[in-house]
Amino acid sequence: MLSFILRRILIAIPTILLISIFVFSLQKLLPGDPVLAMAGEERDPEVLEFLREKYRLNDPIPVQYLTWVGNALQGDLGISLRTNQPVTELIAEKLPVTIQLAVMAIVFALVIGIPAGILSAVKKGTITDYVANIVALSGLSIPNFWLGIMLILLVSVKLDLLPASGYVPLSEDPLKSITTMLMPAFVLGTALAATLMRHTRSAMLGVLKSDYVRTARAKGLNERRVVLKHAFRNALTPIVTLTALLFGELIAGAVLTEQIFTIPGFGKMVVDAVFNRDYAVVQGIVLVTAVGFIVMNLLADVAYVLLNPRLRTA
Repeated sequence: MLSFILRRILIAIPTILLISIFVFSLQKLLPGDPVLAMAGEERDPEVLEFLREKYRLNDPIPVQYLTWVGNALQGDLGISLRTNQPVTELIAEKLPVTIQLAVMAIVFALVIGIPAGILSAVKKGTITDYVANIVALSGLSIPNFWLGIMLILLVSVKLDLLPASGYVPLSEDPLKSITTMLMPAFVLGTALAATLMRHTRSAMLGVLKSDYVRTARAKGLNERRVVLKHAFRNALTPIVTLTALLFGELIAGAVLTEQIFTIPGFGKMVVDAVFNRDYAVVQGIVLVTAVGFIVMNLLADVAYVLLNPRLRTA
């Protein structure tokens, strides 16, 4: 197990290096000069030169990259050109908000998608299967921003059941925090539930045709036990992979939902940083997101080994 994890980590290192090169290079291709935005309307040449020296923007690009990577390895992702705050502090402030949203969305997706996928596979060809597939297709087709607006109009404006927007820290008031996050988490979770349902159905259909499932039924075991213990357990591998990838996608891709519900999370910070040409913040966010994806994939690989004993000898 340890050697397996070490191999995955060794593979991840060059991947992170290539991502860092790509992120740094991409930022340099963006139009505009962040120093001009920082200097204000007067744009005194001395002030411009001071800012460029302060943020080492006059150094050759390879030197800038090596400096950035060296600092990143020490936990220093630079200083925001707009707020003059360390990027690590900004990320530490905003990331927990998005993680809370992502966790709640994944819970919705798992609770809805996996049972629907299992039921659809077991009832293949019946009206239940067709309804589940139609609902899944609808979940994939409906845009998140439209569903979010409709929920605000119905649940918040018409029925006055949940707050329409805003955010309350979990440490301040757990109940109110969860209540505030319910609608945006449901909006994100429905699309993920549709994806999980389709993959769960596909995995279960393959497993239900296996010899050991037929043997379990021939022994007279209860159908629920056959489906949940024998079939579903062996169909978990692709589902675990997909869940890990979807969680990473949520961390990086909740931009529109956070904007609609005015949640001060990772997505909103990315949008503000791009519009303000705040290179250090954008680079830090993308790097942290990429590392998060790699970590989630590593955890998924470890879960494979735990779920499938045959892989432990590979």
